[in-house]
Amino acid sequence: MTTVEITITPLVVPATLDDADAAEFRAFAALSRRICDEAVGLPDLSPSAVELLPDWLDGTDTVQVGFVARLDGEIAGMVTIAYAQEDGAQTAEIDLLVPEEHWGRGIEEALLAHAEADAVARGRSILQTWTLHRPEEAERMLVPRTGWGRVPATALSGLFTTAGYELEQVERNSELDLRGDDEPLREALRRAEAVAGADYRVRSWTLPTPPELRDGFAAILARLSTDAPSGDMDFVAEQWDAERVVRREERITEGGQLMSVVAVEHVPTGDLVAYNELVIAAERTGVTHQFGTLVARDHRGHRLGTIVKCANLLRWRELVPSSATVSTFNAEENRPMLDINEAIGFVPVSYAGAWQKRV
Repeated sequence: MTTVEITITPLVVPATLDDADAAEFRAFAALSRRICDEAVGLPDLSPSAVELLPDWLDGTDTVQVGFVARLDGEIAGMVTIAYAQEDGAQTAEIDLLVPEEHWGRGIEEALLAHAEADAVARGRSILQTWTLHRPEEAERMLVPRTGWGRVPATALSGLFTTAGYELEQVERNSELDLRGDDEPLREALRRAEAVAGADYRVRSWTLPTPPELRDGFAAILARLSTDAPSGDMDFVAEQWDAERVVRREERITEGGQLMSVVAVEHVPTGDLVAYNELVIAAERTGVTHQFGTLVARDHRGHRLGTIVKCANLLRWRELVPSSATVSTFNAEENRPMLDINEAIGFVPVSYAGAWQKRV
């Protein structure tokens, strides 16, 4: 490795993307997409600048900061850190972005050290980060502490290992071709609804969430941070209310995105006990992304996961017929959800490793 002198400065976040100081933030979004393309050939895994900016401007629920590394005045890499704002939160989520052409020159180490120092200065003691991996076998395969799944070693995973991070979990990134026959979806939905019975009914909407459903939706969104399989990744229990639902949806729509939500209501209590979200960028011909999917722990075993997934995919085909692909991530140990995905036609296209370090 050849060490070079670099400069690291805070990422400039503009008020709008039309401002004179927006070039650096636009470069950040482009670099993030480039990294996804270099790592696994899927640039659409990363949002555009238009989609990212609202999240960066509203620090109510999550504060985001970034740093830019330069060589001879040219951007050579970046790092971002997200800080959850719940009381007692100890995590810092780091995203290291160094393209292949600048790797091995000391830039990645400098940026990671800078991010870790920022986290410690803010009182955070749990550092988390993610790596992307192609679905292939390599001479050296990495197995997470969960024991589920494995990914090929990369230069980035080697950096985190050397820096003291542990691979806690592997997630599978799967895609579904939306242009295929929808009868398997319809049949799976019919069978699942028959199992669930009259105690459960489907509720669906396109953002914004109807006012009368916001409290219930907030409650099930909060459970994603506690009920979803996460290995030993230490996530703070998120605090949600109707106001946070509104804030989140404003950020999504300000970024030009469209979201469809299908939830299941437990009729005897009126609680929303399962949900699935599908989102697409302003360019409606692009890749659709699944955001959250969850069945509350005390309502599992009634095929509610199949109901929300299939019902939303069928709804989506009518809402956005121009999108050809849906992309989703699921923990490798989450066999119930992976079984659903595989049964309706999702196939693996990449993997993500979840890493953690305590300081």
